[in-house]
Amino acid sequence: MTPPSLTLFEAHAAPLATGFGQITTVMELVRTRGIATVEGLDTRTKVLSFARQVMTLVSHRDSDPDALTTIRDRGASSQRPGLAGLGTGELLAHTERSSLPSPPRLMLLVCQQPADSSGNVLLTDGRALHTFLLERAPQALEMMTLPGTAFYGDGGGHPSQIFTRHRGERITIRLRQNALAAFSPLLQPHLAHLRTAIETVQQRITLNAGQGYIIDNSRWLHARTGFRGDRVCLRALGSPRTPIPPGFPVVDPRADAVPDGLPGTFLPSAPVGRTLL
Repeated sequence: MTPPSLTLFEAHAAPLATGFGQITTVMELVRTRGIATVEGLDTRTKVLSFARQVMTLVSHRDSDPDALTTIRDRGASSQRPGLAGLGTGELLAHTERSSLPSPPRLMLLVCQQPADSSGNVLLTDGRALHTFLLERAPQALEMMTLPGTAFYGDGGGHPSQIFTRHRGERITIRLRQNALAAFSPLLQPHLAHLRTAIETVQQRITLNAGQGYIIDNSRWLHARTGFRGDRVCLRALGSPRTPIPPGFPVVDPRADAVPDGLPGTFLPSAPVGRTLL
């Protein structure tokens, strides 16, 4: 068995929450830190039971009848736009279902069978990302808050921005980095700063069978390294049964001012950090 490498995860996100019955503890971690880790969910029945206790499940296009989605290599079908998660390649940091007007608030991912090689989880706290940009690239950050400077999805997708400011000094993040993402020319010159920030603050973890994490999808971005072997995970999406505030708090005098921003004209865009030919 691959030794668990959760030390970095615990230090920068939340302590490991053992067992699947500690709903109060798990949801308090999600409410305050946006994330909790879980273990002992080594069967589909256990994953489904835990998911139903913390969220009202919503089905996904690729989910099974019980609303859980089996994430594993599905061969050639994973080459279609938006289906890369069902292949073996890397996934860049993103918000789950970013093309919806209201993405699901919670995402649970539990490993049932690790890959033979790699397949690590990469998690990025939106608050850490925002802080890094505020300190190192404030102009770029301002551009990332301009309304309508991002578009996620196909023709039926959703116009948005990377960071959205809300009342009560709270901020949410929404990001996609694949062929179904387009960014305004106003924003494109600043995307290199975003890539650098993500690479700096993201945390890597390795999950063994039965281990997983639950995140506030409006705060945390998730990604994956490419892998070899029959890696199998179960994913649940839904709304929290216990209300939690959106995103993350930021103590910043500019947080209350939402720039008027110009939507701009969208250009077909390559993923952040990739060259558009």
